Amino acid sequence: MEETRIINVLGLSIGMNTFIALVATIILIWVFCFVSTRNLSVDNPSKAQLLLEWVLDFVRGLVGGAITDSKVQMYNLLGMTLLLFVFVSNMIGLGFILTVDHYSLWKSPTADPIVCLALALIMIIMSHFLGVDKLGFKKYVVIGYMQPSPIMFPIKIIEEFTNTLTLALRLYGNIFAGEVLLGLIAQMGGIFFPVTWVIGVPLQMVWQGFSLFIGAIQAYIFVTLTMVYLSHKVETEH
Repeated sequence: MEETRIINVLGLSIGMNTFIALVATIILIWVFCFVSTRNLSVDNPSKAQLLLEWVLDFVRGLVGGAITDSKVQMYNLLGMTLLLFVFVSNMIGLGFILTVDHYSLWKSPTADPIVCLALALIMIIMSHFLGVDKLGFKKYVVIGYMQPSPIMFPIKIIEEFTNTLTLALRLYGNIFAGEVLLGLIAQMGGIFFPVTWVIGVPLQMVWQGFSLFIGAIQAYIFVTLTMVYLSHKVETEH
């Protein structure tokens, strides 16, 4: 594992490489949304606007397949925000490796287990909050944890922990493994330059393409599972 400096942000310890990439991810998403919505047009939409509309339609399909609640528009916005963040976070570390004085300053945020666990925890807590807000606390507990029998209560509690862990670790494991392999291929290419470079460069390109595919799939899976878990909290029949 690469070595990085640990910094303190609002009382929380976080790796410098993760923090820099997180800030860059947020900036990239903000710029994309700003450019896409700056000059909205029905008759002559820009390519950026068409791309954003395609993303929103795609998210509507994901959300609509899991949730039929009347507040589905709110869930569409949540799903689009989550998809953009996870997708960009998965991809941002694939372009290059940045190391200064043997310290890593760049990596995909989702290659950090703390980021993935925090993201999964936020989504699970938000699903509970929305469920209580819609159904009321008593009805929410009865429907969510006491049906079809009160004996299900401890099992449902354990399920909440396993859902959080699996949601986080699935994302982390795939992105982290991809970046480790990219780093190993890059090191291999420089061992006996230029002999290994001839092998390493094509292999790096192939694995980059595969990592792009895996990153996109993992963003899709994360949003889909989040919406499924959310539907179990805000809908009385599922």
